Amino acid sequence: MSVSIDPVDSPAAYQQYLLSALGDDDPAVAQAEAITEVESLVAEAGDLLRVRPEPGEWSVMECIGHILDGELVASGRYRWIVAHDEPAIAGYDQDLWVTRLHHDDADRALQIALYAALRRSNLELWARLSHEDRARIGHHSERGPESYELTFRLIAGHDRIHLAQARRALEAVRAC
Repeated sequence: MSVSIDPVDSPAAYQQYLLSALGDDDPAVAQAEAITEVESLVAEAGDLLRVRPEPGEWSVMECIGHILDGELVASGRYRWIVAHDEPAIAGYDQDLWVTRLHHDDADRALQIALYAALRRSNLELWARLSHEDRARIGHHSERGPESYELTFRLIAGHDRIHLAQARRALEAVRAC
């Protein structure tokens, strides 16, 4: 299920929540490590991949689908922010995406491959952009001005939060 802090009702608290999961770690290193963590978690989950720990809570596969959604959305945001002058950046309802995009039915290998390819492309973009490019701003519909660098850091924290959620889901279904 979604995080305990509502990103619409408390946008600053939500940003801080994501950033606190990253801490002082390098966001590029954290994001690179997340690729392997996703692959390992999906393999470890095996037959339990699509089992929800409780009604209304996300399965491991739904968490992974949400992480992929985040990467898809971030890919567009990064490019809009760098290429355009202070573009509008749309928010999205993560629960609707998980439910209506049927993440529990998705092909696990395809989801992992898409996530890994997008992530590697985004890491390559990060590595080649200047500090000036990273400071460019977009205007998020719910959270206001956000730089490319902040968006990149938020995604690193987002990964950690939802990978931990997926691990908790797996532990819960194993305990049943």
